[in-house]
Amino acid sequence: MSTLGVGIVGCGNISTIYMQNMPKFRDLRLIACADIRPEAAQAQAAQFGIEALSIDALLARPDIRIVVNLTTPDAHFAISHAALTADKNVFGEKPITIEANDAAILVAEAARRGLKLGCAPDTFLGGGGRIAREFIDTGRIGRVLYGTCFLMSHGMEHWHPDPTFFFKRGGGPILDMGPYYLAALINLLGPVARVQGRASSGFASRLVTSKGPMNGKTIAVETPTTVMSLLHFESGADIIFAMSWDVWKHGHPPIELYGTEGSLRVPDPNFFGGAVQYTEKGGDWISITADDRPFGKPNWRSPNWADHIPNQANYRCLGVAELASAVLHDTPHRASGALASHALEVKHAILKASVEGGEIVVHSRVERPAPLSDVDAMALWAEETF
Repeated sequence: MSTLGVGIVGCGNISTIYMQNMPKFRDLRLIACADIRPEAAQAQAAQFGIEALSIDALLARPDIRIVVNLTTPDAHFAISHAALTADKNVFGEKPITIEANDAAILVAEAARRGLKLGCAPDTFLGGGGRIAREFIDTGRIGRVLYGTCFLMSHGMEHWHPDPTFFFKRGGGPILDMGPYYLAALINLLGPVARVQGRASSGFASRLVTSKGPMNGKTIAVETPTTVMSLLHFESGADIIFAMSWDVWKHGHPPIELYGTEGSLRVPDPNFFGGAVQYTEKGGDWISITADDRPFGKPNWRSPNWADHIPNQANYRCLGVAELASAVLHDTPHRASGALASHALEVKHAILKASVEGGEIVVHSRVERPAPLSDVDAMALWAEETF
C-alpha cells in the first residue's frame, strides 16, 4: 500500500493548517478526525470532507496507519501512548509530552513495537533550515564556537481564541516555542550536554484581547514566561538561549552562530523558509533566500498579521509526510520522537537549573538527523512545483 491513512486527534487552532496541507503531500490520505469536543471534530470534518469519530473509534480504524496528535500538551502522552498501543505510527505536535520521563516511555514503546514516532517541529526540514545545515556541514563558517538564540514577544493572548493553556502547566515559551529553536540547533550542532538557567514570570495575569469566547477574560499565569539559559553542546559550542513572553519589542535575530571562519544567521525556525545570512570572517552580511528551494517558498500569512508583515513558508505536515515515507521504505525519519525527547530533557534541565542553580547535566543523546536533500524533499511533495 503506497498511501497511508491518517487520523487527526485534536481539532483546535493548529489542526486547520495540517488539514489544508495534507493533500499536497505524497503517501498521505486524511480519513478522519476526533476531539473531546464532538462539535469541533464535526466542524473540521465538514470543512475538509472527512469523517468525525470518537477518539476510541479513530484509534480502532484499521485503515488509519498514522495518528497525528494535535491535542493540548497535557493530553499528548495519553493520546500518543494509546495510539502506539493500537499499533499506529504517531506524529505529535510539540512538546512531545510535558514530562521528560513520559517522552522516553513513548520512544521506547514505539521502538518495542517497530512503529515510527515523530514530533513537531519539522520546520528545520524546510528550505531555510536546509540551507543553514549546508553551511554548517560544508564548513563555510568553520567550527561553531558560540551563538545566540532569542524568541521574544508578549504572548498569545492578542491573537489565539483560547490562549489559556499557554500560561498553565506544560505551557510557557520554553515548552511551547523552545522546541522550534532547539530542534534547529540540534539539527545544526548535535546534542546538548549541559545547561544553566534562570526563569521567572513578568506578569501575574494576562488579559485576553483576541476575538472569541475568551475575549475580556483574565488568565492567571502558572508557568515561567521568561527563561534565560546557557547551553553547552557536546560539539563544544556555547549558545545563549532566551525565551520570553514578557517583551513588547526587541531587535534580536532568531539564531546567530559564530564560527572560526565567519558567522551565520538562521531564519525564524517557526517557519520553513526565510533568508540565511552569513559573513566570511569580517565581511559584510551576504543573504541567500530559500524562496526557490523546496518547502521554502512563502505560501501563507496569518489573518492576525498587519499588512506590512510578509508572507511566510508554512508547510506544516512535512514531518508527517517524511514519517510516512520512512514507514513505507523502512528508513529513519528526521523529525523523530528521539530528537523531541532529547529537546524536552534539555528544557526541563533549564527549568531545574533555574530553581537549583549551577549546571545541570543532560543525560540523553541523539544523533543529528541526516540532511534532507532537495531531491528527497521534492519526493515528498505531490504537486509538480511549489
